[in-house]
Amino acid sequence: MKRSVLMLFSMLLLLTACGSGGTETTRGEDAPEYVFRFAHEESPDSVQNTYVEEFKKIIEEKSDGNIKIEIYPVGQLGNATTQAELLQIGAIDFAIISPGNIGTIVPESQVLLLHFLFSDDMEINKQIMNNSEALYGPLADKFEEKKIKVLSYWTEGFNHWTTQSKIEQPVDFSGVKFRTMPSPLIVSSYEQYGANPTPVPYEQVYSGLQLNMIEGQTNPMFAIEQMKFYEVQKYLTLSKHSLYTTTTAVNPDLYEEVPEEVRQMIDETIKEMKEKAFAIQEDTNKQALEQIKENSNIEITELTDEQRQAFRDASKPVRQQYIDQVGGAADEIIKKLEEEIEEAEKNSN
Repeated sequence: MKRSVLMLFSMLLLLTACGSGGTETTRGEDAPEYVFRFAHEESPDSVQNTYVEEFKKIIEEKSDGNIKIEIYPVGQLGNATTQAELLQIGAIDFAIISPGNIGTIVPESQVLLLHFLFSDDMEINKQIMNNSEALYGPLADKFEEKKIKVLSYWTEGFNHWTTQSKIEQPVDFSGVKFRTMPSPLIVSSYEQYGANPTPVPYEQVYSGLQLNMIEGQTNPMFAIEQMKFYEVQKYLTLSKHSLYTTTTAVNPDLYEEVPEEVRQMIDETIKEMKEKAFAIQEDTNKQALEQIKENSNIEITELTDEQRQAFRDASKPVRQQYIDQVGGAADEIIKKLEEEIEEAEKNSN
């Protein structure tokens, strides 16, 4: 705890020295009126960075240069959890915040991590993430209680598994040292399969796999390719067991304090990015799979409908764990979300 506080204090001093994020500037006639700090959880060549670069381009153009976005990839201001904490205290203004990294800060957000909850149809998932009453109602309220205002939910694509041994049924996970994000619900999901879930920071996953400290991991295809996980793994299983969900978030005090015209530009930019986010992930993940096929000998398999059903059945108890462990609005959130997904799938047929 002391180390975390010291790190946050150090980051706050650094950011204060760098400029006046989220406030009007006084640096000359041609300087932008507002400089907003936007942090994300991934490397400079990631889906998140592509998203933030596009956000930056759109809002800077809308404002005719009166708004400037400073981008901070993961590592520059600490890890993903530290970035969320910096957003809470207003040391940064915007951030990409994923439930897998803040499950202990906003426990209700872990609903987005449950296996086989979302549709196999990405168009349906886009509809849910753009319009869900469960997500933008009670779940968003829980974020805001922790000083994180969610502007949008989106996905970086379906998660898949890479492992040292072939995965075809839940029993194949038995005893496997499997890397997870620190969310308690993600840990529970892999415990249901019999794995030995091992939380490891994202930037340490490659070396952990290489040194056999961990034997498998899960990520969207673009991350598997960019981080070269396929170099130190034997099998890639196209499982689509979950979505890598994330949020675009803002410090709520900043959002309320800026003038109406600035807030309107933020809202308009977010609306444009809702469509772009899904196009970015689709193109990036498709290209990544092609690159993996060209540049490696990793064995690629896809779960059959029967195999997926076995994993779906094995993962179901974690939904009740979510309700029992989180309490409060958890029951309302998951039941409403399940209803919305079921209804959207029904209407698409």
